[in-house]
Amino acid sequence: MIQKKVLSSSDESSEDEHVEDLMDKQKLVQAKANKPTRTSVSAEVYGQFNKKGQFQPKKVNKSEDAIKRIKQRMSQAFMFSALDEHELAIVIDAMEEKKFKAGDFVIKQGDDGDVLYVVDQGQLDCFKVFKKGEPEKHLKVYQPGESFGELALLYNVPRAATIKAKTDAICFSLDRETFNHIVKDAAAKKREKYEEFLSKVELLKDMDPYERLQIADALKVQKFNQNDYIIRQGEQGNTFYFIQKGDCIATKTENGTEKEVYSYKVGDYFGELALIKHEPRAANIVAKSEVIVVYLDSDSFRRLIGPVDEILKRNMGRYEKYVKK
Repeated sequence: MIQKKVLSSSDESSEDEHVEDLMDKQKLVQAKANKPTRTSVSAEVYGQFNKKGQFQPKKVNKSEDAIKRIKQRMSQAFMFSALDEHELAIVIDAMEEKKFKAGDFVIKQGDDGDVLYVVDQGQLDCFKVFKKGEPEKHLKVYQPGESFGELALLYNVPRAATIKAKTDAICFSLDRETFNHIVKDAAAKKREKYEEFLSKVELLKDMDPYERLQIADALKVQKFNQNDYIIRQGEQGNTFYFIQKGDCIATKTENGTEKEVYSYKVGDYFGELALIKHEPRAANIVAKSEVIVVYLDSDSFRRLIGPVDEILKRNMGRYEKYVKK
């Protein structure tokens, strides 16, 4: 379980450069087009970008095997989690299989973008040049079930990074029109719901807004009543929690006696210790009031919390003394 506050005022400046290196804030979230700066990233998708006209669903012929694979990958890609069955069927019909050889460029930074991709097979490297004249930096490897390229469609900006096939790969592409009419609103509503909350979480406040929105895509919500156990000491840990509403305490059971060792409030987080150290839960987390948490599963935690992983590890020492056996 963990420290309520992750960055002290002295920590913040030391982390700024590291976090900002991961994404270029200005280029990612501002598409000027003679418009004033907006206060909400998610709000941009409801503005004048990509206005909806009359929509004629696209249908790309594909095999039953391809349809099955698309359904599987869409169930893994967070962007499609808010779609109903009818919307899912439209998106599946519109998707097109694209094959790439190792070394092929899928998208290039600075190019215009008119499709997003969902990875079906293989691995793809993501590179970004942060300053003109500097060498590109490797950001991550995309795996099956992950999606990329939606930023250009959401905000009408050039491609923010280069994606290159690391191995032979198969992706499913989705066109801008289908994305705008079917996927965008559902994804944006979920993102907007959590955008303000995540921006106030101490751990995440210096992350790039787009990185926080990717976390919002992956969040799931759960409610607990007063005195419910959210986590039990000794259990295997596979989730990471943020408190959206209410208060919790951490308790430690020793020699049959349960003792309170820590407390948590809105915006605090817990559960990462077991995920980082691959150990059973070190303490109980108990709801002291009606509590709403949002959480990430272990795969999402490792994929999306990467930029703050070192902060988490550094701060473990601040609370481990309370949970040592």
